[in-house]
Amino acid sequence: MESKVVWQEGMAFEAHLDGFNFAIDADENFGGQNKGPRPKGLTLISLAGCTAMDVISILKKMRVQVEHFEVGTESKLTGEHPKKFTDIVVIYKFRGKDLPLDKIQHAVELSMENYCGVSATLKPVVNISRKIFINDKEVS
Repeated sequence: MESKVVWQEGMAFEAHLDGFNFAIDADENFGGQNKGPRPKGLTLISLAGCTAMDVISILKKMRVQVEHFEVGTESKLTGEHPKKFTDIVVIYKFRGKDLPLDKIQHAVELSMENYCGVSATLKPVVNISRKIFINDKEVS
């Protein structure tokens, strides 16, 4: 895996990753022009995407049919520089008929404990917790 960023102007950079190109930028309070997401936000997207792909793959192998699935995050940062994550809550939302709670919980646990490399990278320095919702009801 190779990546690079190329400065465009101000605080905007063009990011290159595995043949994909996209903009990143700083917050307007720090000289950015809102031309793209912030790098710390992309860390959260990486975590959500990594575990989401794991969970949906595991559930397919378990023959669990999900109608809708999304993963979000909520995070806290330190107040002083370097501003880093202290806590991240990963929020899993499932919708569908007759979804088996035990299999969903097992798939989430397998992802977060065994498979998600982003989670494994962050866990030594960030408190990561999770919430699971099935049909808009929190179950964990």
